Amino acid sequence: MRKTPNIPHLGSAYTLTRIFLRLAVFSVFAALGPEGFGKTLQSLLMLGILYCLIAAPIGREEPLGPDLTHFDEAAAYGVIACLAAWVS
Repeated sequence: MRKTPNIPHLGSAYTLTRIFLRLAVFSVFAALGPEGFGKTLQSLLMLGILYCLIAAPIGREEPLGPDLTHFDEAAAYGVIACLAAWVS
């Protein structure tokens, strides 16, 4: 039987870094989008939510665990997408 690799636990700092880096990439693509910044950002954030909601069960993350997970990332993207829709 194969042993699982020993992956170090990175905690919430890794998730926060991932959120901010994705927001930076989404912002760059939204600035280049033909439909305007707000609508393009909202669409990209919706795709980010979809990705996070698929990646979380694959990684067997707990929705209400002690560390930030893909579920929390999806919630953050949802709030930012609502703000983008409200502003634009």
